[in-house]
Amino acid sequence: MDTQSYFPVPPGVRMEENFLSLDDILLSQERLPVRMECVFPRLGFLEKSSDSQDIPEGTKMELPLWLSKGLYEKKRKVLSVELPKVYKEGWRTVFTADPNVVDLHKMGPYYYGLGSQMLHFDSPENPDIAKTLLQTFIGRFRRTMDSSQNAYNEDTSVLVGRLDCLEKVLFKSGQNGLNGFQSWEKGQASQLTASSLVLNYRKRKLVDVQA
Repeated sequence: MDTQSYFPVPPGVRMEENFLSLDDILLSQERLPVRMECVFPRLGFLEKSSDSQDIPEGTKMELPLWLSKGLYEKKRKVLSVELPKVYKEGWRTVFTADPNVVDLHKMGPYYYGLGSQMLHFDSPENPDIAKTLLQTFIGRFRRTMDSSQNAYNEDTSVLVGRLDCLEKVLFKSGQNGLNGFQSWEKGQASQLTASSLVLNYRKRKLVDVQA
């Protein structure tokens, strides 16, 4: 019986965060460049470069993702969110040309997660951002998984250091699968066990039936 006290919840790529995931909690702290579209009274202390008691309209500053989403409204424009440079057209061109040359950890490390969150804010570039996110993931996926299968008992710190948070999870999953297969092939595994994804699926199905 597995006695592990904490089962990690993997990061997701979606419009809403999963606050059972430590990665998503950290993602929500990522800072975004914003422009204030109205006066924020008695909040001038948040802008260290100003001596004003209020935050005047037009002020540019950085706010964490969770606060930017909380203040953002489509009908009543309180603030506008600028795209981080990695999602702008110049970098999208780089990703389209060859996504494997980019150090996503250095650019992120939550490239896919933050990119999917940026779709929450109205922008004419949203379709292009979504397309680039998908193409980048597809373009890097095979190399990530191939590397995880061809690095048995080797130092992978340099390789993993270039991966986005989501890619690191995939890489680790690939290595765990390879290590399990190698152990089974050598007769070192007493029995094959079901994947945690299968077990979680069965639990969800059981809950649905009981409901």
